[in-house]
Amino acid sequence: MNIIEILVKEFEQEAQTTRKMLKLVPIDKFDWAPHEKSMKIKNLAIHVAEIAAWPAMMIGAPELDFAKMDYKPTEANSTEDIVAIFEKSYKESKPALEHTNEGVLDEQWLLRTGEKIHMTMNKYEAVRHSFNQTIHHRAQLGVYLRLLNIPIPGTYGPSADEMEF
Repeated sequence: MNIIEILVKEFEQEAQTTRKMLKLVPIDKFDWAPHEKSMKIKNLAIHVAEIAAWPAMMIGAPELDFAKMDYKPTEANSTEDIVAIFEKSYKESKPALEHTNEGVLDEQWLLRTGEKIHMTMNKYEAVRHSFNQTIHHRAQLGVYLRLLNIPIPGTYGPSADEMEF
């Protein structure tokens, strides 16, 4: 069993579902959120789109230190912009996954803010964490879309919108 091939295959499969969900984000609802403590749908969709770039960053660096960065979400003015952010992120990470090796995946990776350590894991675990983050936030996006009465595509099988009752 080749772990690199397995990771690439999973990344490709999750990308298909993520792409379908992002294409449904309605531009006229970009400022909508289901609750005052929730992200706006536009911000959530951009976050989902940007997560696809994480595997390349995780493979290519030993850590991410929030204290050393000035993160600003990529700007998006349309649903097409959000999908383009995702495609750019995906195209950064897929070759990084394809061309890495298991030795690199055994290396340690750290998430920190200055001296405060949030997570320590190997790069395999970090990449899997990025996949889990995509799934988690994509599911949030699905709830947002459901609350806006937008039919949801199936992810790991047909959705209720795709079923015949």
